Amino acid sequence: MVCSTEAPRGGAFLIEPVTEREPFIREDFGPDDEHFAAIADAFVAKEVLPRIDAIEAQEPGLMPHLLKRAGELGLLMLEIPSEYGGLGVSKTVALLVAARGSVCGSFSVSWTAHTGIGSLPLVLYGTDEQRARYLPRLATGEWLAAYALSEPGSGSDALGAKAKAVLSADGSTYRLNGVKQFITNAGFADLFTVFAKVDGEKFTAFLIERATPGVSIGPEEHKLGIKGSSTCQLILEDVDVPVANVLGTIGAGHKIAFNILNIGRLKLGGIATEGAKGSLHEAMRYAVARKQFQTPIVQFGAIQRKIADMAARIYASESMTYRTAGLLDAGCERLDRGAASYWSDVQKVTEEFAIEQSILKVYGSETLDFCVDETLQMLGGYGYIEEYGFARRYRDSRINRIFEGTNEINRLLIPGTLMKRAMTGALPLLDFIHHVHAELDAPPANDSSALLAAEQAALDGAKRLTAYAAGVLVEREPADLSRKQQHLELFSDMICEVYALDSALGRTLKLIRQRGADACAAEIDLTRLVAADTSERFSQAARRLLSNDAETATRHLGAMAKLCSYVPVGSLDLKTRVAERIIAQYQPAT
Repeated sequence: MVCSTEAPRGGAFLIEPVTEREPFIREDFGPDDEHFAAIADAFVAKEVLPRIDAIEAQEPGLMPHLLKRAGELGLLMLEIPSEYGGLGVSKTVALLVAARGSVCGSFSVSWTAHTGIGSLPLVLYGTDEQRARYLPRLATGEWLAAYALSEPGSGSDALGAKAKAVLSADGSTYRLNGVKQFITNAGFADLFTVFAKVDGEKFTAFLIERATPGVSIGPEEHKLGIKGSSTCQLILEDVDVPVANVLGTIGAGHKIAFNILNIGRLKLGGIATEGAKGSLHEAMRYAVARKQFQTPIVQFGAIQRKIADMAARIYASESMTYRTAGLLDAGCERLDRGAASYWSDVQKVTEEFAIEQSILKVYGSETLDFCVDETLQMLGGYGYIEEYGFARRYRDSRINRIFEGTNEINRLLIPGTLMKRAMTGALPLLDFIHHVHAELDAPPANDSSALLAAEQAALDGAKRLTAYAAGVLVEREPADLSRKQQHLELFSDMICEVYALDSALGRTLKLIRQRGADACAAEIDLTRLVAADTSERFSQAARRLLSNDAETATRHLGAMAKLCSYVPVGSLDLKTRVAERIIAQYQPAT
């Protein structure tokens, strides 16, 4: 296979064949990468999990102590550049390591709030002086960080913030007043990235030290889940911040806020996916030992269906996770590290893949919710009892659909960003739409003899139908599309399912090339199951979207029939095979 050598483009998965470029996959990590992950695994197993009850009770000083211990082990410095005391590892490795914390939601949230949205604004947007002053301390855990964007009256509407900054008469400081809401790590953070409007208009980011006069912290919130993490108000009363602590430029705070959220979505989706794997592991440990009617419950078809459904979603989500991180790495590898524009170029790479990062956030968080729900159902009453531990995972999972922009907001961002890229020519989607219309009566032929040919045909059809639906939306609601949120949600679901199948299929095809088909029987079955499941969900969303207008429904559904291929697979037998392979891994050795 000959892969493209051109720079990857955000959203290109919708118009490129799955064989266009090889994705980065979980299996690509080498021994050094796994060594970093093993350090994190050992730390969590030895120092975090034994203290889980104390963490959940918010024992004073415990969470900052654990974060500082993580700093001693190098777990806070992975993404900080080497010139500022860090390791400067790739996004893929950083995500691999961060995912090890998923077994304890409270610690994971605190850890990634520091290393991600807490530290990365400085890495990407700070001046050399700001980086030199703060990053070495953040890298070791001497100082801990927090990110203060939300306010009591503005959550999803971040630009509706009321916090205000006024320049002093001598031009040396900005005086900030306002309240920030639901700030992770606020109870102990030493450095806050805070957003306020200069003169009530220009949305701007500031670096504020905890010890600054006028800074105070509200009481800890009592939450449904992630109870051991610190979540408080940050209160600013006549806080004088030196002009040297403006992060980025005046009035450009929205660029920092939204781009850092992109990275947060990448991390959240990947960590949630690892949490889903942990949930399936807990389900299997219980189910192989549990008997009902004198039979291990893993032998029941209804339980096997749950196992297979979880495994398929996890395979797709994990494939998206490392593919997306790999896209960011591939984009950054093309940059000149010595150029004066390097960090602004890195910012552009992060923005380039905003669509993929939003998809991963939505898909990963919903995969986790699906898996913890199915696991609790398998555990039955024991899953519902706090002392057995799984109830904590169930409660902790729910926040992920709210964090880093709600899933509803992200479902609107996905098509909005796609359309913007299409209209500006950054992505040749309009050409692809015209191509699809030209092929309606003569769809391209596929090699039906190739391995996974039916799945590739289904994917190609889904991409063409997504392009067709994009054309319908623009044609039907050109001026008012942003207000058609129900339409956009359905369109977004179509896009998400395409990315899921494209990523899973791309991963499996790469493994087949590396190992041979015989060694990839498990991955092939998982991919076929992903294709069957995503095709069902995709078709349902497409049908609802295209049939909404009674006058054009017949024409559009006719086009759907021509474009969208059904995956002919016996999914019930397939689910049994997938489940039996997983069950075998948990059976005691004989």
